[in-house]
Amino acid sequence: LEAVVDGKQLEIGNSKFMNQQGYFYQRVADIGTAVHVAVDGEYAGYILITDVVRKEAGRLLKWLKKQQIEAVMITGDNERVAEDVARQLKLDYVYAGLMPEEKVEQVREFMESHMEDEKLAFVGDGINDAPVLGRADIGIAMGAMGSDAAIEAADVVLMDDDPMQIAKAIKISRKCIGIVKQNIVFSLIIKFGCLALTAFGLANMWAAIFADVGVMIIAVLNAIRALKYKE
Repeated sequence: LEAVVDGKQLEIGNSKFMNQQGYFYQRVADIGTAVHVAVDGEYAGYILITDVVRKEAGRLLKWLKKQQIEAVMITGDNERVAEDVARQLKLDYVYAGLMPEEKVEQVREFMESHMEDEKLAFVGDGINDAPVLGRADIGIAMGAMGSDAAIEAADVVLMDDDPMQIAKAIKISRKCIGIVKQNIVFSLIIKFGCLALTAFGLANMWAAIFADVGVMIIAVLNAIRALKYKE
């Protein structure tokens, strides 16, 4: 990046950019993303950007492990930064330095290697994550800080940047699926029971009404439970 600020020529970039411009710059030993700065043709220093791991992320990963859900980090950050974050979060697998198209290819490989009944979910918030969010079985965008492209491509948008909201979304979805299965099983039992009674001449019009309208009302009341969720 080159720009003129207050009459001074600024050149900002990574180590590769500094090499291309022919600057003798300071090597960075600390873990993080170094942004080097040159002012009026002279190297001025660097800015070190590091990721701060949130406590909620660690809690989420512990919960996922208890649920036997495997978590993998896919990032465009350099390997040193990614491995440091993975170490703090105790992640077993990390893929770093990936471009957007490489992320899509990696996700495609994951999906092809999984069993048919397994689903792959991808969580992201940046514009570079949009292609992967659209490719994954379930794309989850962190909406509060997410880009418009990521939100548009995602299947689920969390309007809170708390990672534990992902666990909450999983719990709610499981509860909803459980209620759907309950309604299906209950409806089939009642209707087949009514058919059997009718075949033996033991059912009347009221039984038929209950099997139709009554079952529908009970199913609706049972579905209302999905509106209430307890942590």
